[in-house]
Parts: sequence; C-alpha cells; structure tokens
Amino acid sequence: MTTPSSPERPSDREIVVSRIVAAPRELVWEVWTNPEHVAKWWGPRGFTTTIERMDLRPGGVWKHVMRGPDGTEYPGTSVFREVLKPKRIVLAHSGGKAGGPGVQFVGTWTFEAVGPNQTRVTIRMEFKTPDDCETVIKVYGAIEGGKQTLERLDGYLPSVQAGGR
Repeated sequence: MTTPSSPERPSDREIVVSRIVAAPRELVWEVWTNPEHVAKWWGPRGFTTTIERMDLRPGGVWKHVMRGPDGTEYPGTSVFREVLKPKRIVLAHSGGKAGGPGVQFVGTWTFEAVGPNQTRVTIRMEFKTPDDCETVIKVYGAIEGGKQTLERLDGYLPSVQAGGR
C-alpha cells in the first residue's frame, strides 16, 4: 500500500511530527533527559507517565509506563542508540498496550535552535514495514499523540523557565 507523502508521512514507513517551542535548546534537552521532568509532560493529553528507569547513554535502557485517561496501561522499553547532547537522541522502542498489538520502531528526536529562545523539536519514527506504521497510526493514534506530546512539552517549559520543578 502506498501512502501519499505529507509532512507527517514522508514515506509509508515513517511518521514525523515537529513543533517549535519557546525555550532554548539546552533547557529543552534538560527537560527531555531528566526523568523528573519527563514524567510531568510525556504522552498525549490526559496521560500520566511513570518512569521506572532511564539510563541515558548508548546501550542504556529506558522503561516507562503511560496510563491513559481510561486507566489503560502502555508499558514501553527503549534502548538508546545515540545520545548527542544537545542535538539528537536515537532509540529503539518497543511497547504497546495490554491486549493490543505490539509496537516497534526506531525513534529519532532532534533539537534544533531556531532563535535565541526557540527550539524546533522533531520526532521521527521509522518502522520496519508500512503495515507496522499503519497499525501505530490507526490503533494508537501516533500522529495526533505525537502532536499532543510536543504540545505538553511546550506547555511544561514555562514552569521550568520560571524556576519551578
């Protein structure tokens, strides 16, 4: 199946979501890499996240559980492949929801300074097959979920800039 190209779907095996946030790149990096911060904004609207372990280094493991507003749990495990401060994080992710199809992809997060107090954050998910990509979009709402996750990150950053933690 061939999917027409779009900003969110540059190919039939990829999802890309991006947002410019009002914070310097170093702060965005800190908020993404510090588990105390990540637990406060990770996931779509209405979700909560518990970080079980986050070893931010190549080969390090990140285990977390997202909980949806309806109580459904979405456990995930990622292995960091690349950590290039403050520019890029690459990880191999696997997860899903109890009783649902499994999810596997390589995720690349990039952090690009685009102004004195602005950072473009881009999430790129690459799947082994077009069917895997379609499943994540249809079953898990990955495009909208990615947009909402970046929205939550953007909404959380002002509290950190103001000195709140």
